[in-house]
Amino acid sequence: MRRSLPRDLSRQALAHLRHMAPAVPTALACAALTALSAKSAQAQEAPKDTSTSLPAITVTAPAERQGRASISGLGDTPAWQAPLQASSFSREALQNAQVTRLADLTKLDASTTDSYNAVGYWDALSIRGFTLSNAYNWRREGLPINAETRIALDNKSAVELFKGTSGMQAGVSSPGGLVNLLVKRPEGRVRSALFSVQDSGAILGAIDLSDRFGPAQSPQAFGLRINAAAERLATHIDQTRGRRQLLAVAGDWVVSPDTKLEAEFEHSTHSQPSAPGFSLLGDRLPSAKGIDPGINLNRQPWTQPVVFRGDTATLRWTQALAAGWRSTVTYGEQRLKTDDRAAFPYGCSTSGDYTRFCSDGSFDLDDYRSNNERRTTRSLLVQVDGQVDTAGVRHGLSFSVLRNLHATRVGNSAFNYAGTGNISGNFAPVDPAPDLISPAATRREQTTEFSARDSLTLTEATRAWVGLRHTRLHRGLTPTDGSTGASLNDNVTTPWVALGHTIAPQTQAYISWGEGVELMSVPFFHYPAYANAGAPLPTIKSRQTEIGVKGQGAWSGWNLQWGVNAFRITRPQDTDVNGDYVIDGSARHQGIEASWQGRQGAWGLFGSAMVLDATRRGSTQAGVNGQSPINVPDSVLKASGSYAFTAPVAVVAQLDLVHEGRRWVDAANTVRLPSWTRTDLSLRHTQSVAAGQAVTWRLGVSNLFDVQAWREASTLSGHTYLFPLMARTVTVSAQLDF
Repeated sequence: MRRSLPRDLSRQALAHLRHMAPAVPTALACAALTALSAKSAQAQEAPKDTSTSLPAITVTAPAERQGRASISGLGDTPAWQAPLQASSFSREALQNAQVTRLADLTKLDASTTDSYNAVGYWDALSIRGFTLSNAYNWRREGLPINAETRIALDNKSAVELFKGTSGMQAGVSSPGGLVNLLVKRPEGRVRSALFSVQDSGAILGAIDLSDRFGPAQSPQAFGLRINAAAERLATHIDQTRGRRQLLAVAGDWVVSPDTKLEAEFEHSTHSQPSAPGFSLLGDRLPSAKGIDPGINLNRQPWTQPVVFRGDTATLRWTQALAAGWRSTVTYGEQRLKTDDRAAFPYGCSTSGDYTRFCSDGSFDLDDYRSNNERRTTRSLLVQVDGQVDTAGVRHGLSFSVLRNLHATRVGNSAFNYAGTGNISGNFAPVDPAPDLISPAATRREQTTEFSARDSLTLTEATRAWVGLRHTRLHRGLTPTDGSTGASLNDNVTTPWVALGHTIAPQTQAYISWGEGVELMSVPFFHYPAYANAGAPLPTIKSRQTEIGVKGQGAWSGWNLQWGVNAFRITRPQDTDVNGDYVIDGSARHQGIEASWQGRQGAWGLFGSAMVLDATRRGSTQAGVNGQSPINVPDSVLKASGSYAFTAPVAVVAQLDLVHEGRRWVDAANTVRLPSWTRTDLSLRHTQSVAAGQAVTWRLGVSNLFDVQAWREASTLSGHTYLFPLMARTVTVSAQLDF
């Protein structure tokens, strides 16, 4: 019987540095509110110097949902003219859709689905059927970060999604797309407090404070914004109570009309027991309606919470240059510390199959402990943008250099057999097995990326885009057991080209092609263990071709924005071949996407759909070619409709529909999850309480009809896990703006 397993570093591609002080109490934020109010009063009373050349600072609230995103790298290109698929969701849109964690983004976009999203653990997403790398596919303020942690949304102004091979936007990333987080920056006067409760027992309190101030000659030169949050975490799953805290500060200084300095910092903690998934019972798919979704298989007297601590900061200097050119220098640093612990269900030793549970519902229960994991990310981005005209062609040029360091430091872990459990949840306590005998490795991955982009206006109706990114990378690995490490040095160049033509007013047809580069490693956490566990695999390239039509405008009284596109992505496939982890053949994902959003009077409609065909090709293994990957739905529909009632009370009602089609559960394509549909309902009412003060009341019901179904069938180190839809959850909140 198995007694220990090596640690998986494939799901934690970075290091961690030291933990900083606990979050500051809410009292500090209240003191900051007083200070901001005092500064604001001083600024208002000070006489204005009309001779100052500082520009007026105004803030325009962003649209709730936009069909463009800054992460696309195309600047202010209108949504209908961008030759790619990208979306931006404002903080208001996230609140109205009941998005409380990044995993909830799956309800906003059809191309985005779950990829092992467990309660109490970090968020993992799949775009166009490819799981995003938490180490390389996430950005914050445009800089790489590690998402192997829980990221708070309280201080984020928007979340951006980019879909498709990202060679133009990122030198190293998996081909599905990118997620970019935008931080709340200083605006005018903002005073906001939020309080919410759930029927599961969760309670949240948060504040958002912002103001601008300065000396009499420059009354708007300085900006300061503070966000703080404290939450008691709870779900309808047993023993998942925890807590989290956030403190974030952002400031800026408008030095002159041409110079701006910005700085921001956030500290967060998240402590909560995780809730692992269920699995196949031998060759049988258990009925989701026969499983209590409130059962937590991670339930032992010695179970400890997963603890995430994070500190992240950025500094940015923006400088206007001559002739409309601009330079931006941004430095970012992220330090994470994680204590990853669980009574973890993994396989069936009696059958020797570690991809699923035993046919009678029992499973091996392992004592997993990996404390003091440290991950560090440091990035420096220097970028210059501008325009030139040559021979009647306007060029929008951008040149950048990105220096990035990912480091991961972990020690030996425990992944030891402790006993057995059962999906009924009625199993006896087992003794812990905490010995730290499973080796891991320290990793250091360093990249330098040089990129150039050009947006060419060829005629009034025709535009072209070209981009080239050259990446120099170094990867090093040092095992904790004293064995020989491994390293890899490589240089990779990834091009991107697109052509767009206006075929009708504000309607464009486009075609694009691009490459991306991806770093893969042999998994540590696997049974039986690979001989070269943790070693880097050769650098692989993905390729995408996309063709589409996008438009916006008025039709029958509706203000519409819409798009239809087809894509094909191919990437070399990393997989197990006869006990060796190698590159074998490729994966091809091709599909059709459609999106729309519109408003007319009191009505608002938003939606997206995707039909996807994902298959393996070129494998040397018999019976693999033509098979589909696990946990990739064949069709997805996300739709949202809202209506603003005016009588008897002014209430906005919003109904969100999430439908995901069938997906395979096993690599042999013999078991499928049925499709499922979930409906969420929310009501919101804004009540004016005084001049300039208002309270926004929100009532949200997630999974309105309490549907029971398997939400996803994701894999973790070769084992397939089934996660049920969360039981119906009711949330009530009040937001005071004053």
